[in-house]
Amino acid sequence: MTASPPQTLALEDFLKLTYVEESPAWEYVDGIALQKPMPKTRHSILQKRLLNVIDNNSEDYTALPELRCTFGGRSVVPDVAVIGWNRIEVNEVGEPEDNFTKAPDWTIEILSPDQKATPVIDNILHCLRYGCQLGWMIDPDDYSVLMFAPHQEPKVGRGDCLLLVIEGINLTLTAEQVFAWLKVGKG
Repeated sequence: MTASPPQTLALEDFLKLTYVEESPAWEYVDGIALQKPMPKTRHSILQKRLLNVIDNNSEDYTALPELRCTFGGRSVVPDVAVIGWNRIEVNEVGEPEDNFTKAPDWTIEILSPDQKATPVIDNILHCLRYGCQLGWMIDPDDYSVLMFAPHQEPKVGRGDCLLLVIEGINLTLTAEQVFAWLKVGKG
């Protein structure tokens, strides 16, 4: 049996699909609608802790879970999108617009056990091409954080390696500290 290639569609058509906002999130890459894997417990714990620690260490940025970011011909949903408050468009009553059409300032992806790294890295690189300042791919199975910054080689953070954060977030964090969050009953 031969597998047929997925049917391609326009970004505008993708955004009109009724199931796109269902969980787990759907992304649009190179004309194809792709569903992200359903997060598991370790993924959710890391996501929750990252959201809290980033928000608690910056007044200029906010960390948002699963925010659809549509820009540069793609629609991606980072596990954590860190965005400067000054970049969030507001409506006439001062509330945020629902559709975010820019790259996040910092994109964080947490690799799931059944997820391939290449598409995740591809989305991080796409974000960097469109103005993102930093990308992390967290691999809970490898206890590593792969860090991407514009015009630099990726760096791998393990153990007591200090992790890169964007300017404006007063946070000093090591890979060891991040993965310690997975120890049940610990800090």
